[in-house]
Amino acid sequence: MDAPLLLSEERAGILLLSINRPQSLNALNRELLGLIDQAIQAASSRSDIAGIILTGSGEKAFAAGADISEFAHFTPEQGTQLSAQGHQIFNRIEAGPKPVIAAVNGFALGGGCELAMACHIRIAAENARFGQPEVNLGTIPGYGGTQRLAELVGKGRALELLLTGNMIDAAEAYRIGLVNKVVAQAELLPAAEAMLRTIAAKGPLAVARCIHLVNAKYRSEPTVGAGYLMESEAFGEMMASADFREGTQAFLEKRKAVFTGA
Repeated sequence: MDAPLLLSEERAGILLLSINRPQSLNALNRELLGLIDQAIQAASSRSDIAGIILTGSGEKAFAAGADISEFAHFTPEQGTQLSAQGHQIFNRIEAGPKPVIAAVNGFALGGGCELAMACHIRIAAENARFGQPEVNLGTIPGYGGTQRLAELVGKGRALELLLTGNMIDAAEAYRIGLVNKVVAQAELLPAAEAMLRTIAAKGPLAVARCIHLVNAKYRSEPTVGAGYLMESEAFGEMMASADFREGTQAFLEKRKAVFTGA
Protein backbone atom coordinates (compact mmCIF):
# COMPACT_ATOMS: atom_id res chain seq x y z
CA MET A 1 0.00 0.00 0.00
CA ASP A 2 1.27 3.45 -0.93
CA ALA A 3 2.04 5.83 1.94
CA PRO A 4 -0.46 8.69 2.38
CA LEU A 5 0.52 11.94 0.69
CA LEU A 6 -0.41 13.95 3.78
CA LEU A 7 0.19 12.78 7.33
CA SER A 8 -2.07 14.10 10.08
CA GLU A 9 -1.52 14.11 13.84
CA GLU A 10 -3.47 15.86 16.58
CA ARG A 11 -1.50 17.18 19.53
CA ALA A 12 -3.86 18.40 22.25
CA GLY A 13 -5.69 20.98 20.18
CA ILE A 14 -3.04 21.46 17.49
CA LEU A 15 -3.22 19.73 14.10
CA LEU A 16 0.14 18.76 12.61
CA LEU A 17 0.05 18.17 8.85
CA SER A 18 3.14 16.73 7.16
CA ILE A 19 3.56 16.68 3.39
CA ASN A 20 4.70 13.14 2.64
CA ARG A 21 6.29 12.72 -0.78
CA PRO A 22 9.94 12.44 0.31
CA GLN A 23 10.92 10.59 -2.87
CA SER A 24 10.12 13.79 -4.83
CA LEU A 25 11.26 16.22 -2.12
CA ASN A 26 7.59 16.73 -1.19
CA ALA A 27 6.71 18.25 -4.56
CA LEU A 28 3.13 19.46 -4.70
CA ASN A 29 0.83 17.68 -7.10
CA ARG A 30 -2.86 18.45 -7.52
CA GLU A 31 -4.01 15.56 -5.37
CA LEU A 32 -1.78 16.66 -2.51
CA LEU A 33 -2.95 20.28 -2.73
CA GLY A 34 -6.54 19.06 -2.51
CA LEU A 35 -5.74 17.03 0.60
CA ILE A 36 -4.04 20.02 2.27
CA ASP A 37 -7.06 22.17 1.45
CA GLN A 38 -9.53 19.63 2.83
CA ALA A 39 -7.56 19.05 6.03
CA ILE A 40 -7.11 22.74 6.84
CA GLN A 41 -10.71 23.63 6.05
CA ALA A 42 -12.00 20.75 8.19
CA ALA A 43 -9.78 21.81 11.10
CA SER A 44 -10.89 25.43 10.75
CA SER A 45 -14.47 24.44 11.56
CA ARG A 46 -13.55 22.51 14.72
CA SER A 47 -13.75 24.28 18.07
CA ASP A 48 -11.27 21.82 19.60
CA ILE A 49 -8.50 22.75 17.15
CA ALA A 50 -6.69 25.99 18.01
CA GLY A 51 -4.29 26.05 15.08
CA ILE A 52 -2.43 24.11 12.43
CA ILE A 53 1.24 23.38 11.76
CA LEU A 54 2.14 22.55 8.17
CA THR A 55 5.53 20.96 7.53
CA GLY A 56 7.32 18.52 5.26
CA SER A 57 8.23 14.96 6.18
CA GLY A 58 11.95 14.29 6.47
CA GLU A 59 14.64 16.95 6.79
CA LYS A 60 15.35 17.71 3.13
CA ALA A 61 12.24 19.59 2.04
CA PHE A 62 9.14 21.43 3.12
CA ALA A 63 8.01 21.31 -0.52
CA ALA A 64 10.53 21.65 -3.33
CA GLY A 65 8.06 23.11 -5.80
CA ALA A 66 5.14 21.94 -7.87
CA ASP A 67 5.23 18.60 -9.66
CA ILE A 68 6.53 19.76 -13.05
CA SER A 69 5.61 16.48 -14.75
CA GLU A 70 1.92 17.23 -14.15
CA PHE A 71 1.79 20.37 -16.28
CA ALA A 72 4.80 20.29 -18.61
CA HIS A 73 2.47 19.65 -21.57
CA PHE A 74 -0.50 21.78 -20.53
CA THR A 75 -2.31 24.12 -22.91
CA PRO A 76 -2.64 27.80 -21.94
CA GLU A 77 -6.24 27.16 -20.89
CA GLN A 78 -5.20 24.27 -18.65
CA GLY A 79 -2.39 26.36 -17.16
CA THR A 80 -4.71 29.24 -16.35
CA GLN A 81 -7.16 26.84 -14.71
CA LEU A 82 -4.37 25.17 -12.67
CA SER A 83 -3.20 28.55 -11.41
CA ALA A 84 -6.72 29.67 -10.53
CA GLN A 85 -7.31 26.46 -8.57
CA GLY A 86 -4.06 27.01 -6.68
CA HIS A 87 -5.13 30.57 -5.88
CA GLN A 88 -8.42 29.34 -4.47
CA ILE A 89 -6.71 26.84 -2.17
CA PHE A 90 -3.98 29.20 -0.97
CA ASN A 91 -6.45 32.05 -0.49
CA ARG A 92 -8.59 29.80 1.71
CA ILE A 93 -5.56 28.97 3.85
CA GLU A 94 -4.66 32.64 4.17
CA ALA A 95 -8.22 33.72 4.99
CA GLY A 96 -8.96 30.92 7.44
CA PRO A 97 -9.89 31.82 11.04
CA LYS A 98 -7.38 29.43 12.66
CA PRO A 99 -3.67 30.34 12.58
CA VAL A 100 -1.57 28.21 10.25
CA ILE A 101 2.17 28.10 10.88
CA ALA A 102 4.50 26.84 8.16
CA ALA A 103 7.36 24.94 9.83
CA VAL A 104 9.84 25.04 6.98
CA ASN A 105 12.49 22.35 6.85
CA GLY A 106 14.83 22.17 3.87
CA PHE A 107 13.70 23.36 0.46
CA ALA A 108 10.68 25.64 0.05
CA LEU A 109 10.86 26.43 -3.65
CA GLY A 110 8.34 27.51 -6.24
CA GLY A 111 4.92 26.25 -5.18
CA GLY A 112 6.39 25.23 -1.83
CA CYS A 113 7.51 28.79 -1.13
CA GLU A 114 4.09 30.02 -2.27
CA LEU A 115 2.42 27.58 0.12
CA ALA A 116 4.56 28.79 3.02
CA MET A 117 3.71 32.40 2.17
CA ALA A 118 -0.01 31.60 2.23
CA CYS A 119 0.36 30.48 5.87
CA HIS A 120 -0.01 33.14 8.54
CA ILE A 121 3.42 32.67 10.14
CA ARG A 122 6.63 31.03 8.92
CA ILE A 123 9.25 29.45 11.18
CA ALA A 124 12.33 28.10 9.42
CA ALA A 125 14.90 25.51 10.38
CA GLU A 126 18.49 26.57 9.85
CA ASN A 127 18.70 24.30 6.80
CA ALA A 128 15.71 25.90 5.07
CA ARG A 129 16.14 27.30 1.58
CA PHE A 130 13.62 29.56 -0.17
CA GLY A 131 13.15 30.65 -3.76
CA GLN A 132 10.88 31.21 -6.73
CA PRO A 133 12.92 29.56 -9.51
CA GLU A 134 10.18 29.48 -12.14
CA VAL A 135 12.15 31.69 -14.56
CA ASN A 136 14.61 28.79 -14.85
CA LEU A 137 11.75 26.86 -16.47
CA GLY A 138 10.75 29.71 -18.74
CA THR A 139 7.63 30.49 -16.73
CA ILE A 140 6.39 32.44 -13.69
CA PRO A 141 4.96 31.58 -10.26
CA GLY A 142 1.34 30.51 -10.60
CA TYR A 143 0.09 30.13 -7.02
CA GLY A 144 0.25 33.76 -5.90
CA GLY A 145 4.02 34.12 -5.64
CA THR A 146 4.24 37.35 -7.62
CA GLN A 147 1.74 38.93 -5.23
CA ARG A 148 2.56 37.56 -1.76
CA LEU A 149 6.33 37.78 -2.11
CA ALA A 150 6.13 41.51 -2.80
CA GLU A 151 3.75 41.95 0.15
CA LEU A 152 6.13 40.20 2.54
CA VAL A 153 9.55 41.45 1.45
CA GLY A 154 8.87 44.55 -0.67
CA LYS A 155 8.90 45.17 -4.39
CA GLY A 156 12.66 45.40 -4.94
CA ARG A 157 13.64 42.25 -3.09
CA ALA A 158 10.69 40.37 -4.57
CA LEU A 159 11.73 41.28 -8.09
CA GLU A 160 15.32 40.24 -7.37
CA LEU A 161 14.19 36.78 -6.26
CA LEU A 162 11.63 36.42 -9.05
CA LEU A 163 13.94 37.57 -11.85
CA THR A 164 17.11 35.74 -10.80
CA GLY A 165 15.43 32.58 -9.57
CA ASN A 166 18.08 32.48 -6.84
CA MET A 167 17.66 30.54 -3.60
CA ILE A 168 18.25 32.20 -0.25
CA ASP A 169 19.04 30.57 3.07
CA ALA A 170 17.04 30.84 6.28
CA ALA A 171 19.17 33.65 7.69
CA GLU A 172 18.60 35.81 4.61
CA ALA A 173 14.89 34.93 4.57
CA TYR A 174 14.67 36.18 8.16
CA ARG A 175 16.66 39.33 7.36
CA ILE A 176 14.30 40.37 4.57
CA GLY A 177 11.12 39.45 6.44
CA LEU A 178 10.12 36.31 4.58
CA VAL A 179 10.17 34.25 7.79
CA ASN A 180 9.35 35.17 11.39
CA LYS A 181 11.94 33.07 13.17
CA VAL A 182 14.88 30.73 12.51
CA VAL A 183 15.62 27.81 14.84
CA ALA A 184 17.74 24.67 14.89
CA GLN A 185 16.27 21.74 12.97
CA ALA A 186 15.54 19.83 16.16
CA GLU A 187 13.64 22.81 17.56
CA LEU A 188 11.46 23.45 14.50
CA LEU A 189 8.26 21.65 15.52
CA PRO A 190 8.60 22.52 19.23
CA ALA A 191 9.00 26.21 18.32
CA ALA A 192 5.95 26.14 16.04
CA GLU A 193 3.90 24.33 18.67
CA ALA A 194 4.99 26.76 21.40
CA MET A 195 3.94 29.73 19.28
CA LEU A 196 0.56 28.15 18.54
CA ARG A 197 -0.03 27.42 22.22
CA THR A 198 0.70 31.07 23.00
CA ILE A 199 -1.89 32.07 20.41
CA ALA A 200 -4.34 29.42 21.65
CA ALA A 201 -4.39 31.06 25.08
CA LYS A 202 -5.90 34.22 23.53
CA GLY A 203 -9.51 34.84 22.60
CA PRO A 204 -10.29 32.78 19.48
CA LEU A 205 -12.74 35.34 18.12
CA ALA A 206 -10.10 38.07 18.49
CA VAL A 207 -7.48 35.88 16.80
CA ALA A 208 -9.79 35.20 13.86
CA ARG A 209 -10.66 38.88 13.55
CA CYS A 210 -6.97 39.89 13.58
CA ILE A 211 -6.30 37.48 10.71
CA HIS A 212 -9.27 38.85 8.79
CA LEU A 213 -8.35 42.50 9.29
CA VAL A 214 -4.68 42.14 8.44
CA ASN A 215 -5.66 40.33 5.25
CA ALA A 216 -8.15 43.11 4.49
CA LYS A 217 -5.24 45.49 3.98
CA TYR A 218 -4.02 43.38 1.07
CA ARG A 219 -7.22 41.81 -0.24
CA SER A 220 -9.90 44.53 -0.17
CA GLU A 221 -8.43 46.98 -2.66
CA PRO A 222 -10.08 46.82 -6.11
CA THR A 223 -6.80 46.18 -7.92
CA VAL A 224 -5.68 43.28 -5.71
CA GLY A 225 -7.87 40.65 -7.32
CA ALA A 226 -6.70 41.85 -10.71
CA GLY A 227 -3.11 41.01 -9.78
CA TYR A 228 -4.00 37.39 -9.05
CA LEU A 229 -6.15 37.13 -12.18
CA MET A 230 -3.33 38.53 -14.29
CA GLU A 231 -0.91 36.04 -12.74
CA SER A 232 -3.18 33.12 -13.69
CA GLU A 233 -3.57 34.39 -17.23
CA ALA A 234 0.17 34.98 -17.63
CA PHE A 235 0.97 31.55 -16.16
CA GLY A 236 -1.32 30.03 -18.78
CA GLU A 237 0.24 32.08 -21.57
CA MET A 238 3.66 30.73 -20.66
CA MET A 239 2.43 27.23 -21.53
CA ALA A 240 2.31 28.19 -25.20
CA SER A 241 5.91 29.48 -25.33
CA ALA A 242 8.86 27.59 -26.76
CA ASP A 243 10.86 28.71 -23.72
CA PHE A 244 8.44 26.94 -21.36
CA ARG A 245 8.62 23.74 -23.38
CA GLU A 246 12.41 23.95 -23.40
CA GLY A 247 12.65 24.85 -19.72
CA THR A 248 10.43 22.06 -18.48
CA GLN A 249 11.98 19.50 -20.82
CA ALA A 250 15.45 20.51 -19.68
CA PHE A 251 14.38 20.18 -16.06
CA LEU A 252 12.95 16.72 -16.58
CA GLU A 253 16.06 15.69 -18.54
CA LYS A 254 18.35 17.23 -15.89
CA ARG A 255 20.19 19.50 -18.33
CA LYS A 256 20.71 23.22 -18.77
CA ALA A 257 17.91 24.98 -20.67
CA VAL A 258 18.65 27.00 -23.80
CA PHE A 259 16.11 29.82 -24.06
CA THR A 260 15.37 31.75 -27.25
CA GLY A 261 12.82 34.29 -26.02
CA ALA A 262 10.07 32.72 -28.11
